[in-house]
Amino acid sequence: MSPSPRRPTLADRLQREWLSGGPLSAALLPLSWLYRGLLALRSVAYRVGLQRVETLPVPVIVVGNWIVGGAGKTPTTLALLELLRARGLRAGVVSRGYGREGDAIRLVTQVSTAREVGDEPLLIHLRGRVPVAVGRDRVAAARALLAAEPGLQLLVSDDGLQHWRLPRQLSLLVFDERGLGNGRLLPAGPLRQPPTPLAADQLVVYNAPRPSTALPGFVAERRLAGAVTLADWWAGQPAQLETLLALRARPGLLAVAGVARPQRFFGMLADLGLRVDTLALPDHADFAALPWPADAAGVLLTEKDAVKLPPGRVGALPVWVVALDFAPGAGFEAALDEQLHKLSLPARWTTA
Repeated sequence: MSPSPRRPTLADRLQREWLSGGPLSAALLPLSWLYRGLLALRSVAYRVGLQRVETLPVPVIVVGNWIVGGAGKTPTTLALLELLRARGLRAGVVSRGYGREGDAIRLVTQVSTAREVGDEPLLIHLRGRVPVAVGRDRVAAARALLAAEPGLQLLVSDDGLQHWRLPRQLSLLVFDERGLGNGRLLPAGPLRQPPTPLAADQLVVYNAPRPSTALPGFVAERRLAGAVTLADWWAGQPAQLETLLALRARPGLLAVAGVARPQRFFGMLADLGLRVDTLALPDHADFAALPWPADAAGVLLTEKDAVKLPPGRVGALPVWVVALDFAPGAGFEAALDEQLHKLSLPARWTTA
């Protein structure tokens, strides 16, 4: 039995109009003008010294975007961490921890739960194998992480582009196929801030088949790396492409995704020849109750959802975790090396 499709909501309509405009978007323009004014006042406060950018003892790389929604910041962060590790650099990560309980600063550990620290920070800690701290105040989270891990040479902020108090020496701007949408600021459009010319300390990554803005950047390569059972994923076993391809012959599978762009996940499965029913959940869905029907024959999950489901919760139901391979595109590594050289970081190649 296939799950019932989710009925479109007012938020769904607004997100459609964020791409090309429409009457609802137009009606919200006065609020966008107010938001623009507040951003301008905030900028003035920093220029005249009423607010200030804090200082940290190590460089900071911010991975973020100008638009709301899942453009691919977390896959970009994970790919960046691998590149930094290959250069022998010890990096830690700070994040707000969206969707978690409370705003207090927490260090993410192997026994942390997504409810405590957020699903994306937990995924970064488990898959990226790096120290992670979460906190609404990212500067305070960064200081707590550096106190706990004094050997860190730099920090990566997963999101935080608009967290102006956080210093940054390099910013990675991530765009998906939506580009700048309808070009309007929130709430009439998807923009968190007005677009600006690309600065020397900014690199652009396109999580899309081709560039979606006029900004020069690198087109990422993304593909499904494979699948692994939920229990083996929690044990640290890697996903295997052969396992995923073998599921093409298995009937009655349900693909579940509580991510910002679930149709992208479902489409990648279809491109590999998997015939599955689909169930799209809200981004950061907490899985407090199992969302699939009792007669499901097997379930496919994203890694972001897997962090919220310890194996004991699914009983005997076959559940596989589907992993994503993400590379920031040809030429990105050379551009990153140039930026790291400017920061005088002692990069050295390693196979560890």
